[in-house]
Amino acid sequence: MQMNRSINAERNLTMLMDFYELTMANGYLLKGKRETKVVFDMFYRQNPDQGGFVIAAGLKQFLEYIENMHFDEEDIRYLENKKIFDPQFIEYCRNFKFTGDIYAVEEGTIVYPYTPIVTVVAPILEAQLIETMLLLTINHQSLIATKANRIVRAAKGRTIMEFGARRAQGYDAAIYGARAAFIGGVNATATVSADQLFNVPAVGTMAHSWIQVFDSEYEAFKAYAEIYPNDCTLLIDTYSILKSGLPNAIRVAKEILEVKGYRLKGVRIDSGDLAYFSKKIREVLDKNEMQDCKIVVSNSIDEFLIQSLLEQGACIDSFGIGERLITSKSEPVFGGVYKLAAIEDNGEFIPRIKVSENTEKITNPGYKKLYRVYDQNNIGKIDVIALADEIVDYSTKLVDQNKPWKRYSIEKGWRIEPLHKQVVKNGKLSIKLPDDITIRQRTLDNLKTVWNEEKRFCNPHTHYVNLSEKMYDLKMKMLNQFSQEDLHE
Repeated sequence: MQMNRSINAERNLTMLMDFYELTMANGYLLKGKRETKVVFDMFYRQNPDQGGFVIAAGLKQFLEYIENMHFDEEDIRYLENKKIFDPQFIEYCRNFKFTGDIYAVEEGTIVYPYTPIVTVVAPILEAQLIETMLLLTINHQSLIATKANRIVRAAKGRTIMEFGARRAQGYDAAIYGARAAFIGGVNATATVSADQLFNVPAVGTMAHSWIQVFDSEYEAFKAYAEIYPNDCTLLIDTYSILKSGLPNAIRVAKEILEVKGYRLKGVRIDSGDLAYFSKKIREVLDKNEMQDCKIVVSNSIDEFLIQSLLEQGACIDSFGIGERLITSKSEPVFGGVYKLAAIEDNGEFIPRIKVSENTEKITNPGYKKLYRVYDQNNIGKIDVIALADEIVDYSTKLVDQNKPWKRYSIEKGWRIEPLHKQVVKNGKLSIKLPDDITIRQRTLDNLKTVWNEEKRFCNPHTHYVNLSEKMYDLKMKMLNQFSQEDLHE
């Protein structure tokens, strides 16, 4: 087991923020709002790929950022040189330390649109300055973890390896993308840093260049088998899969490996008609008593191609997935947002709401908590967004915010679980961060609680996300108030 260390602890990412966060924080300070405490919610509005859910990921790196957040002297000089920030704000940054509270769903938890994934309760300057890092961290890793899980589910138990580093949008995207893919369920990665940092098993075979360097394909296979007899997978499509690559791989298996007590682990192709060639390869391998030799494929694969290949009877044991996973090519943007929900006044949190002509952009006001209700079979039936001071129990009335004429009750015998955990208290980490293997297992456990209908790739069932009646009434009261104000304009 390698040491699990943090990239964020070795570099200062504090200035990775939008410039408006600095200008607003400077303005808040000058207007006497330094001590004003607020509540912000981070949530998203739509599942990527028109899927049924999202896997929350990235919290660990965000919390590492919070722990390490500080403005160093180089940052201070930059702010001074901009000539727009007040000396009081410069001094505030020089002594900056996050002091607020953070609540979040645990990494690996299944989440749904409009549910608060992270809630920040902090002085307004602090809450504002962490916005960009919170969004980019949770957005990116949740997107990749979710895409990875779609691919894993499509493969129906076959091994999935993440091969995407060279196609990722930058080195952080490669490394953290591999971590997120592992949380989403992939078995291994080709990215060595992800193994070193996060214990995601690193794997690799050979490149076409290895074969081209030697005088013949057979010599290249022979050399590789002699060096790695315990873990020998041969790339057989450099020249001709069936006329050259496969016969040479079998020859090396028989003449080099088996005589010494080893077996050829696998053959790999990353071009051609994968369904056709995999079936032909399997037929030849089996005729040569090599039923244990695995067939590995790669080449711009995603969950839909995997489904198609398996429907065609492809004889594939393992998939190497690159660009379509690491970039979530089919939908490469996760639209998480960070919105003000309440502001403290005389020790009480006063709700705030964002109103929009686009109904999907109207926010749920107030300081909130998130719950999930499970039936007797441990299936998550309903998510409940309630006000923080509410007690959610069997007497709580629920409202479907999209169909408000529908009211629900929580059935007796169903289990009500709070999903928010306090992860930061008074600026200090309040939990022990789990390792990534534990987080990955949480994903697998969470998936067992999801309706099969929500797991469909096409037209999945929409999970019930309801507001408590008290939460809904507050929202309607605030919207009606704004509506009346419009009438007088």
